[in-house]
Amino acid sequence: MLEKVFHLKEKNTTVKTEIIAGLTTFLAMAYILGVNPGMLAQTGMDLHSVFMATAISAAFASILMGLIANYPVALAAGMGVNALFTFNVCLVGGFSWQAALAAVFVSGVIFVIISVTGIRKVIINAIPKQLKLAIGAGIGFFIAFVGLKNAGIIIANESTFVGIGSFKEPTVLLAIFGILITVALLAKKVPAAVFIGMVITALIGLICGFAGVEGMPTIDGVITTDFSMNTVGGFMDGFGELFADPGQAFIIIFSFLFVDFFDTAGTLVAVANRVGLVNEKGELDNVERALLADAIGTVAGAALGTSTVTSFVESTSGVEVGGRTGLTAVTTGIMFLLSIFISPIILSLATNAVTAPALVVVGILMAQQLGGIDWDDFVFATAGFITVIAMILTYSISNGIALGFIAYTVAMLASGKAKEVNWIVWVLVIIFIAYFGFLI
Repeated sequence: MLEKVFHLKEKNTTVKTEIIAGLTTFLAMAYILGVNPGMLAQTGMDLHSVFMATAISAAFASILMGLIANYPVALAAGMGVNALFTFNVCLVGGFSWQAALAAVFVSGVIFVIISVTGIRKVIINAIPKQLKLAIGAGIGFFIAFVGLKNAGIIIANESTFVGIGSFKEPTVLLAIFGILITVALLAKKVPAAVFIGMVITALIGLICGFAGVEGMPTIDGVITTDFSMNTVGGFMDGFGELFADPGQAFIIIFSFLFVDFFDTAGTLVAVANRVGLVNEKGELDNVERALLADAIGTVAGAALGTSTVTSFVESTSGVEVGGRTGLTAVTTGIMFLLSIFISPIILSLATNAVTAPALVVVGILMAQQLGGIDWDDFVFATAGFITVIAMILTYSISNGIALGFIAYTVAMLASGKAKEVNWIVWVLVIIFIAYFGFLI
């Protein structure tokens, strides 16, 4: 049956290899089980319910990807887009978590439509590659900033707006240790370095806690029988609030859709190139099915009560140990499903000091996309710089996207290259300018 579904012989792999690859991918992604609930809980969502939604949606989407697309790609609530959900939409934007989930749900439905109608190619070709890279890198800087702030390494300062925290605080020291150990593991190319870094940091924290140091993580339980989820269906209560301001609703939905769409595309290309899923025309095999699985995962995640579910680039860790088919993704999905039984351990250890290293290091990895920007071209340098700096200083991913598009278009216009700007970009820029006009 496995051979019939996943074509193992054709892909030159075995069940054993695929299972090992799936376990490797899970370990590389497992940090999201601690980071995502802790982040979304800041919006008022129930921590345990978000954990359940994160684990179940990851399991569902990963298994779906494996079965319908036969890709060794696992999915879960995405980094960066969960920061957009928490900080930009809820904490800064003032929306309830129900309205934010409604926006995620709508973006997922649009993604489904895009995936089955072929609009995907039109949109991909409309957005300059340089802008895509800048947005990905900018999100990396943003979530790293969030991690540093949550850990107390960066604090508010009346004179300079931001300043450095006190290194005498035990939790700050623990977070710094976690960052350094995780960086060292990545530098040594240790598989699942981010997850292992979190585990080591948590263990050191537990030891310090037993020694009487305040603020350290503690374990409140091991196995759970509580599978309640009060976030399920919460998105249905948010539509009225979300669309009370159509212009702002558009910006929010577009931001969710944009980040998910291109993050997914980048991950699929990276994995497909590695495992030979690119045909002689340079096109990805079964890419529409893969995009559809990702889109359905987002819709399901919103219904369950979590931010956008997307394909994880950490899937490449499983590919590196031999994963070639959807059985890898299915194995990862099963592991996410089993993780719900040990939620007390994961949630007890997922303090800011423990999760901050993951945010910072993932930020570093995402920021590497800056290398793909042509900094010698002033148009792209301007758009890239404005996108990144605006995300950090306005504390808004969506503002960074909008200002980056505007900067790109103005620079192209001034350079006499207005005809090279796709009409879709012009439409978006007009909407973004109107959006900022309403804000003023």
